[in-house]
Amino acid sequence: MLVRYALSDYIREAIATSEIEQLEDGSYVGKIPKCQGVIAFGETLSDCKTELRSTLEDWILVGLKLGHTLPIIAEINLNQEWIGESLDTL
Repeated sequence: MLVRYALSDYIREAIATSEIEQLEDGSYVGKIPKCQGVIAFGETLSDCKTELRSTLEDWILVGLKLGHTLPIIAEINLNQEWIGESLDTL
């Protein structure tokens, strides 16, 4: 049985589209073009990738909490409206 996790898949696919470049001072900058405002810096490539993932995770959580429309990435849509039942029905 194949189990898929929408949030994990979304993060993996978004990171796969990242653009990272080395700056003149030897440090790195990374961004995810489809995710406006997701940018990170690091002294090393590894640091930059770690910061970029952390920034993306925070960006997603804040976006979901505030009801922002997130971009669809690799056909993964996190914008679905969840309908919950009242606890009174349990």
